Amino acid sequence: MAVRLGARSHGEDLEVQHEINVTPFIDVILVLLIIFMVAAPLATVDIGVNLPASTASEQPRPDKPVFVTIKPDETIAVGETVVARDGLGAALDGATDNHKDQTIFIRGDKELNYGALIGVMNVLRDAGYLKLALVGLEEAPSKP
Repeated sequence: MAVRLGARSHGEDLEVQHEINVTPFIDVILVLLIIFMVAAPLATVDIGVNLPASTASEQPRPDKPVFVTIKPDETIAVGETVVARDGLGAALDGATDNHKDQTIFIRGDKELNYGALIGVMNVLRDAGYLKLALVGLEEAPSKP
């Protein structure tokens, strides 16, 4: 609350001004914004794999991507759920609501055997998922 001091005619008392100081509120909002900006990227990846780097340009990401993760020991996960190789098609049907035209993002560890990656891609093709995208880390293009 602010009080206006000054000489008034007719002997009026001090008048109270009703103003809200919004500076502390803005400070709190900015701090919360920074916290969420830092915490949001950390919440997107729960299964750790060592991805290889790529110099390709970044593509737009869909609203709800479906990830198939292949670890070096050849365990397969759809999203965060570990599945058997023979149950991969059924797990993807549940994750995509049987939309076979949806792009499936494959995250394979860089230590993974190439044959194992192709084997999983064959299982996906046999299940009817033909739109596949390989996920890698971004790397600055090297200059010749």
